[in-house]
Amino acid sequence: MFFIVVFAVLACAGGAFPASAQQPDLIVENARIYTADPAKPQAKAMAIRDGKIVEIGDKLTLAAGPKTRKIDAKGAAILPGLIDAHGHMENLGDILDTFDLRNVKTIAEVAAIVKKKASTLPAGAWIRGRAWDQTNWGGVLPTAAALTEAAPNHPVYLTRVDGHAGWANAKAIELAEVTSATADPAGGKIIRDAKGNPTGVFVDRAQGLIRAKIPPATLADTKRHLEHAARECARLGLTGVHDAGVSAQAIAAYRELISEGKLPVRVYAMIGGEGQLWREYLKKGPEIGDKLTVRCIKLVSDGAMGSGGAAFWQPYSDEPGNNGLLILSEADVERVSKAAVEKGFQVATHAIGDRANRTTLDAYAKALGGKNDKRFRIEHAQVISLPDFKKFVDNSVVASVQATHATSDMRWAEKRLGADRVVGAYAWRRFLNMGIPMPNGSDFPVESPNPLWGFYASITRQDHSGNPPGGWRPQEKLTRAETLASFTRVGAYAAFEESKKGTLTAGKFADFVMLSTNIMEAPPADILKTHVTMTVLGGEIVYSEK
Repeated sequence: MFFIVVFAVLACAGGAFPASAQQPDLIVENARIYTADPAKPQAKAMAIRDGKIVEIGDKLTLAAGPKTRKIDAKGAAILPGLIDAHGHMENLGDILDTFDLRNVKTIAEVAAIVKKKASTLPAGAWIRGRAWDQTNWGGVLPTAAALTEAAPNHPVYLTRVDGHAGWANAKAIELAEVTSATADPAGGKIIRDAKGNPTGVFVDRAQGLIRAKIPPATLADTKRHLEHAARECARLGLTGVHDAGVSAQAIAAYRELISEGKLPVRVYAMIGGEGQLWREYLKKGPEIGDKLTVRCIKLVSDGAMGSGGAAFWQPYSDEPGNNGLLILSEADVERVSKAAVEKGFQVATHAIGDRANRTTLDAYAKALGGKNDKRFRIEHAQVISLPDFKKFVDNSVVASVQATHATSDMRWAEKRLGADRVVGAYAWRRFLNMGIPMPNGSDFPVESPNPLWGFYASITRQDHSGNPPGGWRPQEKLTRAETLASFTRVGAYAAFEESKKGTLTAGKFADFVMLSTNIMEAPPADILKTHVTMTVLGGEIVYSEK
């Protein structure tokens, strides 16, 4: 009897039970799988267990069990879950809950939208919106007058499309007590008339004068915005987002959403390099999880080109006397970067103009002291002086770009930069040829969060009408394989997560998307018509069009 019992126990421990445990939870078959793994770029099927890929290839050796779910892709293209390496989740949720002025072509149209909104609110309630762009109506900055006439009894504040300027009405300016005597804050600019009075536009840190009077979002507000944004990201095929600037309240909201099973994306959160939150993380170190990781410090060294705040060595070609705004000095960036290196944090710095980029790169070099494994990042890296590309190489700095910025800005970029500087602008091919890691993103809601639009922009450098013919500065285009890598494995690398995601490889998370059209082969114009039919995170369907 003893031997029978022992044999039975051993059989259970090493025989029938493990065989059952090897059965996949999910099998995907009959697919065109683009893995983004250079060692095995394509496959037809994959098996998934406990949220991870256990086998991938043309034919599977693992057999389905009685509880195995199956997905017949019917020949559809499947990609690794797409990663937006620079977005703003709370702002995306906010714009989805308010109104988006991105495609509004006149000041009068903006005023009409504001007037309609005012009719639904009690007097004194704030009206907010986002994404106005003065280049839609000829490039002239707006004034408070139109918004004041539309909503005289409501304070109005509308954020520019790039997030680096805001447009206020008279009521908002009055509440903020901004007058001709108010000084420009460091790193900010109040646009003024000939008498020095504020006209209604506030650039970069000057926005704080108005924003300080807007009632702050509650935890419930933030949670709602993040949940709304996360659902939208999943619908569009994003399984990962590098959230470029989060508050303590946002982190708390993320944790609650995770505990409630309401976060269908993985978030790599960047916290501000100044303030109480950074001091708290300095004490406890990085926070690393499957759904939420906090190990990156976000700095902002200058503004944006569209609002005239990007910092350049020479003035804007179309705006003599304006070199932009250098928000952080080299010493500021170096100080935070040294603390980050010591405590195991990555640093990601917003830098658009050539002066801001060089200042940041030089600060990184001093802070890193030859340590080339920290994967410090420059966010946007839009305009680089040609000698400074080597500084990325020398310090293993990641260039985090957003392809749709180029196709949005190409309308006016050369006019602002001039023929000489534009050579180092949006220079994706130059980055790749020098071996500089280059993850892709959108900077949503500055641009659409749709990564397929970013894919199209990367390979065409054209607008959605196919202009200009051949693409703007076509020598900087990416191939489709390079673009797929930039939205997958390079994004994972930029967050130290390449061992867990970024390619469809055995042992990694089963994060993938199924598409209505095979964007790896379809004509470019068809990419814009493509939509996601299914998004899977850790083997679970988090979005399906059916």
